[in-house]
Amino acid sequence: MNKRNPLRKRLLRELKSEIGKYLVIFLLLTASIGFVSGFLVADGSMMIAYDESFEKYNIEHGSFQLANEMNRAQRKAIESNGVTIYDNDYIEEELDNGSTIRLYANREEVNKLCLMKGKMPETADEIAVDRMYAENNHIAVGDTIGNQTHTWKVTGLAAFSDYSCLFSDNDDSMFDSVKFGVGALTKEGYARLDQRRKIYRYAWKYAREPADEQQEKEWSEDLMKVINAETDLEDFIPRYLNKAIQFTGEDLGSDRSMMIALLYIIIVIMAFVFGVTVSNTISKEAAVIGTLRASGYTRGELVRHYISMPLLVTFVSAIVGNILGYTVFKNVCVMMYYGSYSLPTYETIWSAEAFVLTTAVPVLLMIAINVLVLRRKLKLSPLKFLRRDLTRRRQKRAVKLSPRIPFFSRFRLRVIFQNAGNYVILMIGILFANLLLMFGLALPDVLDHYQDALQNNLLCNYQYMLKVPMNAMDEEHKLRSLIAMLQFRHGVRTEQEEAEAFSAYALNTQGEGLYPSESVVLYGVDEDSRYIKDIGETDIKVSSAYAEKFGLQAGDTITLKEEYEDTTYDFTITGVYDYIGAIAVFMNRGKLNETFDLGDDYYCGYFTDTPITDIDAKYIGSVTSLDDLIKISRQLDVSMGSMMYLVEVFAILIFMVLVYLLSKIIIEKNAQSISMTKILGYTNREIGGLYIVSTTIVVVLCLLLSLPLEYWIMYLIFRVMMMTSISGWIPFVFSPMLYVKMFAMGIVTYAVVALLEYRKVRSVPMDEALKNVE
Repeated sequence: MNKRNPLRKRLLRELKSEIGKYLVIFLLLTASIGFVSGFLVADGSMMIAYDESFEKYNIEHGSFQLANEMNRAQRKAIESNGVTIYDNDYIEEELDNGSTIRLYANREEVNKLCLMKGKMPETADEIAVDRMYAENNHIAVGDTIGNQTHTWKVTGLAAFSDYSCLFSDNDDSMFDSVKFGVGALTKEGYARLDQRRKIYRYAWKYAREPADEQQEKEWSEDLMKVINAETDLEDFIPRYLNKAIQFTGEDLGSDRSMMIALLYIIIVIMAFVFGVTVSNTISKEAAVIGTLRASGYTRGELVRHYISMPLLVTFVSAIVGNILGYTVFKNVCVMMYYGSYSLPTYETIWSAEAFVLTTAVPVLLMIAINVLVLRRKLKLSPLKFLRRDLTRRRQKRAVKLSPRIPFFSRFRLRVIFQNAGNYVILMIGILFANLLLMFGLALPDVLDHYQDALQNNLLCNYQYMLKVPMNAMDEEHKLRSLIAMLQFRHGVRTEQEEAEAFSAYALNTQGEGLYPSESVVLYGVDEDSRYIKDIGETDIKVSSAYAEKFGLQAGDTITLKEEYEDTTYDFTITGVYDYIGAIAVFMNRGKLNETFDLGDDYYCGYFTDTPITDIDAKYIGSVTSLDDLIKISRQLDVSMGSMMYLVEVFAILIFMVLVYLLSKIIIEKNAQSISMTKILGYTNREIGGLYIVSTTIVVVLCLLLSLPLEYWIMYLIFRVMMMTSISGWIPFVFSPMLYVKMFAMGIVTYAVVALLEYRKVRSVPMDEALKNVE
């Protein structure tokens, strides 16, 4: 006959008596599991929607740009190579709000739109615009946008399948969904635009899908030769190199590991909190446990009993968290993605992996850590439990404290020494919570500092990069190539006195391990340059951004390579040039031209402080101004700004929960001593001064000592993020007032907890001291 386990009756009583503790743990675990579950579901669903969009919206395999409109013969000759060519021309307009919108006639065959809200334009004065661009510029369906020449009524918000990431130029290091947008007009509306400003862009689709990226690369190279032979080719971008299409797919899923790691760190911390709680419970119930062990209860039965409540709370938190993850938090994470990328509509896909990662693994972690704590604690003999002697070794002598130290100070020190283990966990928790808080507070400050620093660190107000027509580099048609080059040379001359010519060449870093290869611009400038000072004939100076990102200094040798070749070049650094706007190398123009066999008088750009107006626009590849340089920080602020508030709230929640739980344990552990001091006539205020002030001292010390450590950890995390995910460099510099703000937020949060703990001290009865008296 099976005996009924009376220990089960104690679980409900324990839950009722400790409802506050279990409730805050439940809320923290539910929020953590729910958010990570929602993130994994949203990430997986978005990834599927993105992958399916290539076929669903018939996204191009690539696009190219011509100097003039393609004729039928040229189209037929190109399409005979197993591709279909589609018109994909556009016209750009500067709008009154200071942004640029790229306008297409509504595309119904290739690069189709996903209408998110409203309807497609039906008349010439109606327009559908990119959803994310509209949100960032506070444009809603029914609003009117335009300039002095044209106005349109916005009838719909859409996702443009070939602009899932709003890169206006494939050479940009970061997209810009604030200053750049895309729109679709009716054919009649498009015909009203100034057709002289039309960019003749064409998209192509292969008759069948390439087997892999290598085959796609080979096919695109062959196609480029065909197009170049038939037309005046100006630009050529296969899909696998198109940032506007590929960047989103590469970024989706990149944060999964970080989010999962964040969850498991919280689970481990909470598991140790449970371990400390259970350990304290065992200390309180030592005599009961000794009696049970002497009565025949095995160590395993007691382990299962004491692990039941932590396991139950974790399991219920995981279930509720997953329910919230698929409903509330999924939508939060989806909006985070929609706040960064122009993704199409999606369908929520159930993820078995997300369920395992956010339910099974946390439960197993909780079991493993608590079993280790419990088995170690319950190894003592029943007799030791009955005697309430839970020490494993001979009784250690108390730390000797000088009698010159005031009594209350010595008492507080004793409390700290007796609860050293709890305070260690508290310190780890505060470090983790403050790290999240620093991340939430520091990133906006770092971006603001970067924007301010760039304004005082420009090479010039405008940097023009010239664009050599592709037909000027056609080795198979040398005569045509020579004529095109002569036209180019004539067309890029300027009479502007401030303009200073420079040469440039693009190479790549070699890339190692997790760090991808990154583009490096080599500038060749004259010795008497008015914009780039102190560049001698033999100087090789790297920008301060390059030096900081890769840890370089004078005397180091850098090895750079051609992007699609094995050719490498070694340069010995002679100095660091103060410029944070780009990963760049500065050297003498003659030396750069000689190194890369560009010709003695070669140049490909201008530095100037005023706009150049006498160069043919078709020969201008790009114009870089301050607005372009701060594009990275502006977009990061837009993409991550709202998430930072969530991070700050979550960090404060973790801090509050950990301090509350561990200080509560300390007071409960010393309940008998607190009761005795009440009997001796001490007031609640004086007792709070002994026990709560002890925790206050530790919290304040932890807050102060953690700040420099958190800075270095945050610096390393930020550095890894910049090295692995973002081209360019943003220095990790923020205002010292941020430390003050963090400390103040910690103190205010702790003050709330201290008030709750003071109530706990007041509730300890005097008869507690009469219990368990030997």
